[in-house]
Amino acid sequence: MVSVGNNGNQTVYHIKQGAQGSLLTIKNFSLWYGASQALFDVTMSVERGLVTALIGPSGCGKSTLLRCINRMNDLIDSVRVSGQVLYEDKDIFSPKLDVIALRKTMGMVFQKPNPFPMSIFDNVVYPLRVDGVRDKKLLQETAKKALQAAALWDEVEDRLGDNALGLSGGQQQRLCIARAIAAEPDVLLMDEPCSALDPVATAKIEDLIDDLKGRFTIIIVTHNMQQAARVSDNTAFMYLGRLIEYGETSRIFTNPKVEKTMDYVTGRFG
Repeated sequence: MVSVGNNGNQTVYHIKQGAQGSLLTIKNFSLWYGASQALFDVTMSVERGLVTALIGPSGCGKSTLLRCINRMNDLIDSVRVSGQVLYEDKDIFSPKLDVIALRKTMGMVFQKPNPFPMSIFDNVVYPLRVDGVRDKKLLQETAKKALQAAALWDEVEDRLGDNALGLSGGQQQRLCIARAIAAEPDVLLMDEPCSALDPVATAKIEDLIDDLKGRFTIIIVTHNMQQAARVSDNTAFMYLGRLIEYGETSRIFTNPKVEKTMDYVTGRFG
């Protein structure tokens, strides 16, 4: 089901809140890098426990929006924002918000696997050690649980002390996912997690996303429309910093309401 809004000169179709309920609500959100505006009045809700894909051509604002959700863009001095991003009804840009606590609820997986130059085990439990956890049994249990959830345990259980940089690219990315979920975040933010991987490794990551759905709310940025169609429940199409259309993935790809969305998903541009 959709409701109709207006975003500048472009009609935007939004999904209505489903049975899962909204975990994140973005309201009239805009962002500037200095004098250059990158996001324009984005409004959308992210449903709890589902996979939401952000699609659109390069430079359309997908990754910028994703990095706003855990306030990673705060690290850029020239950034300023307007509007709201509500996480469980709390404005994440409120001066009173604890940004470190927010980021602990948001696991982040980047485009290129970025394991730390330490053992596989130490990579996975790193977030817990940063929080001061020293209980060896708890660390071991957490590492096993996270590696199992990331579909990596069977491949590495006999070499947890090995340097993580010796893993294959696909294994490194699953290790990064294990590290991201070890601290039990509410949300997994994935910025093109398969773009540096071969088709076999990509398929494993997609299967993993499907397995993790429900336990985590997942937001994935992808240039690969087939991937978005395979793994996501809802899809947001962005273009030139604006949210053009947002709805159930099956509808976005088979019966979009906006002509520009149709042009993009059918390969006429982008």
